[in-house]
Amino acid sequence: RFHTQTAGVSLTAQQPENNIVRTALEAFSAVLGGTQSLHTNSMDETLALPTEKAVKIALRTQQVIAEETEVAHVIDPLAGSYFVEAQTNRLEQEAERYFVEIEKRGGVVAATEAGYIQREIHRSALAYQLAVERGEKKVVGVNVYVEEGDGQPEIELLRIDPEVEREQHERLAALRKSRDAKAAQAALDAVRAACRTKDNLLERFVTAAHAYCTLGEIADVLRQEFGEYEEPMIL
Repeated sequence: RFHTQTAGVSLTAQQPENNIVRTALEAFSAVLGGTQSLHTNSMDETLALPTEKAVKIALRTQQVIAEETEVAHVIDPLAGSYFVEAQTNRLEQEAERYFVEIEKRGGVVAATEAGYIQREIHRSALAYQLAVERGEKKVVGVNVYVEEGDGQPEIELLRIDPEVEREQHERLAALRKSRDAKAAQAALDAVRAACRTKDNLLERFVTAAHAYCTLGEIADVLRQEFGEYEEPMIL
């Protein structure tokens, strides 16, 4: 079983309506590949949190694929496709090379601490960006079929009312005032104690949540005990 999310990196701020098409193609590809669970990104996610309209279009994309194409009624629509099998083999070979290299470097933790993982991500991201800038990788609305005024997207963006923040602060203050302060502190102390041993933290998180500890309070304990991760500088 596997879950698929459409590629956020493929979304563009320019001509954002084009992202509907990109997401539809990616979603359809995921269904052809046999995904059992699917998340479709909204067209405006490069610009702001998605509006209700954008979210509904993303949902309707899945529903059109499911209800109008009947592709989900076929177990493996692309079975026997030479192109798909060739691409699958290529992907597996490239992934295997990374597995071998990471093992040589002592595993994922050691490779991350040495900066190898970040360096490879940066290298790939830079190669993609340079290909776009040189026109080797065509992106509609970015380096081909560009229109004047594309820098100012003509779509509605989600605007959060500042009043929402004030209301949330009031709710948080009321929660802290009404909860059992001793139980909440005891739950946070249990999280801290578990951080210093090999105890399962998840059980402590659940207890803390039941005691109405906030996510911020729990995260503060983790930061105090483990510190904050700082990605190594990669050259």
